[in-house]
Amino acid sequence: MANVRKAETKDINQLTELMYEYIVDFYQRPKPPIEKVHQLFYTLLNQKEGSQFVVEQDEKLVGFATLYFTYDTLFAQKVAILNDLYVTEEARGTDVANELFQACNNFAKENDYAYMSWLTANDNKRAQSFYEKMGATSEGWIHYSIQMNKMTSSLVK
Repeated sequence: MANVRKAETKDINQLTELMYEYIVDFYQRPKPPIEKVHQLFYTLLNQKEGSQFVVEQDEKLVGFATLYFTYDTLFAQKVAILNDLYVTEEARGTDVANELFQACNNFAKENDYAYMSWLTANDNKRAQSFYEKMGATSEGWIHYSIQMNKMTSSLVK
């Protein structure tokens, strides 16, 4: 049986492993230094800027979700950004992702957030199908970003 709960200090090692699996293996991004991962973990533990939820099965973490908190001027209210929702390969196809998503959604409702939103990659059809089953719809916004380290290096040249 899966147990969804907020991350705790005791989770740091297993959660770090899951985060690296998510970052490096799933999204094929460079591995961030462990110090930065741990700093993020402890920042989220205080639950002022965000929160992390984990799924535990047989004393092993098999998934996590990260919420960040911000505001939306259009609603003049706080909002929750679901930045990550990840479950291990062996936990996919079970109810684990649903339970994790519902924990985040319930947190946003219980804490009077205007809404919860998130992004997923264009080619992540499995995630898109999952989110649609959860009742979500695409808002039609186009997402842009500027990576500071790339921008800084190009400005120096």
